[in-house]
Amino acid sequence: MKIRTLVVLALAVAVPALACAKKPKKAELAVEVPSEAKAQALEEEAEPVITEECVVNVSLFHESVKNKMYADAYEPWWEVYTTCPNANKSIYSDGAKIVEALYQAASDPAEKERLAKLAIEMQDKRIKYFGNDPKYPKAYILGEKGLAYLDFFGDTKLAEARECLQASAAGMGSNSKIMVLVKLVDVSYALYKQDPNGRAEQFIADYELASNALNEQATNANNKNAEIAGKQKDYVDNIFAISGAADCSKLDDIYAAAVQDNLQNLDMLQKIAKLYKRVRCTESDVYFAACEAAHKLQPTQESAAGCASMAAKKGDYEQAIAYYDQAIKLAMVEDALEDVADYQYNAAVYCFANLKKYPEARKYAQASIATLTGLGINKGQGRCYIIIGMAYAASRPYPNDAKGAILNKTVYWAAVDKFVKAKQVDPSVEATANEYISSYSKYYPTKEERFDLPGEFSGSTFYVGGWIGETTAIR
Repeated sequence: MKIRTLVVLALAVAVPALACAKKPKKAELAVEVPSEAKAQALEEEAEPVITEECVVNVSLFHESVKNKMYADAYEPWWEVYTTCPNANKSIYSDGAKIVEALYQAASDPAEKERLAKLAIEMQDKRIKYFGNDPKYPKAYILGEKGLAYLDFFGDTKLAEARECLQASAAGMGSNSKIMVLVKLVDVSYALYKQDPNGRAEQFIADYELASNALNEQATNANNKNAEIAGKQKDYVDNIFAISGAADCSKLDDIYAAAVQDNLQNLDMLQKIAKLYKRVRCTESDVYFAACEAAHKLQPTQESAAGCASMAAKKGDYEQAIAYYDQAIKLAMVEDALEDVADYQYNAAVYCFANLKKYPEARKYAQASIATLTGLGINKGQGRCYIIIGMAYAASRPYPNDAKGAILNKTVYWAAVDKFVKAKQVDPSVEATANEYISSYSKYYPTKEERFDLPGEFSGSTFYVGGWIGETTAIR
């Protein structure tokens, strides 16, 4: 408005002089009349003036919105939006409600199209005037813009919506709006289905970004929306699981070169290793390569566990256990105790099944039980008791002679005690425990064998010697 006024004044001053002179050529005109586009650009550069009328109109439309009288709110809102868009943040928070209500009520396609475009334009203008707001910065507003694309344009603007949602999630992190994170995965998945080869890596990255942020929100005890975040994380995890993008061979195709190109990039290596662990692709050579390279740069529990799996795959179980010892220590520092319990159990399995080191197997299994007990978790303890029972059943603590042959059968009493304990604390292993109980109870010392050693089997209990060192009931 000011520019146009200045132009008129300038013309008024110039006209008398021009009348007394020869008519100049167009190129020699003393007064340059700005084009409409140029005038508009100059006008936009000036900070809009917040007048008393603006303040009044803000109050008017805000009161109407509070009473859900959106049609009444539109006129004062539009006046403020077009003349003083920097007056108040409510121009945009209330404006979104006004435009949404009018869009839903509109029947004319042209009007609906105008309102849809206005909904997007509004977010751009909000970024211009309030993008530095500490609570709702540009990244937050981009999330609102992405949601607006979906609300007003549906599937026709998926790429634009995804770009805004991704930028918002990347900028806001764990402070992201939950719906922004969920819709990012939804939209990215839809784009991935349209182009599985071209958008697989993008979909995986978007899922990782959203899933990590939701996990942080869900595990934050001070977050009032933690429960909602947890449920939405389950939802996006399910989307990822059914997508097909989590296929290990497909991940290898995407990340094999990325690992080799980032052998000195710790952050990238750790992200790749965590992704493989999350989708249970820990037998992949790409996963091993990422873990090994990351471990050399900076050991973490994930890299140590990955190296343990790699060593086991190569048959070097001693080295695998050494890596698990590192993983246990590092996970304890991070207070990741459920991971600690898993690493302890894995070490117990290698000691029992591969190295035949039964006392060590029991040590790791008991440590895992203690860790889970401290967390108040029963599930997972059962498998540890089964490992201990199997280690007892495989042991021969007594001499290999006639007497020892009978005494060595007492290990089955101790073993069955552990199988019974396993199903008591962890019903999920009941079927397995019952199978072992049925199998090993057949090998108890017979009455005749116990009669031949009356000094050993007096009373109702028996102390199983050697490394086992436990008292059990005579059966």
